[in-house]
Amino acid sequence: MKKVIIKKVILVGVFFLTGLLHAQDGAAGINEATQMITSYFEPATQLIYAIGAVVGLIGGVKVYNKFSNGDPDTSKTAASWFGACIFLIVAATILQAFFL
Repeated sequence: MKKVIIKKVILVGVFFLTGLLHAQDGAAGINEATQMITSYFEPATQLIYAIGAVVGLIGGVKVYNKFSNGDPDTSKTAASWFGACIFLIVAATILQAFFL
């Protein structure tokens, strides 16, 4: 029993010393993480705009087909399609403005 406790104490001591030896400046790490995250915002925003364009094209075709077939539910489909496109654009713009 004492051997197990001694091994655990030695192991904890080694981990503690290793942590002290590899300690870094916290501000430098936070700044590096911030820079990495902000570098992803522009490509992510462009991706969201591209997804919005594809959703817009698919929705436009869906609305046109419903309108051509005389479906009475056309206005509801058009409103939901338009709302989805606006949400994607506004969400991307607000996220970029908020975080950058």
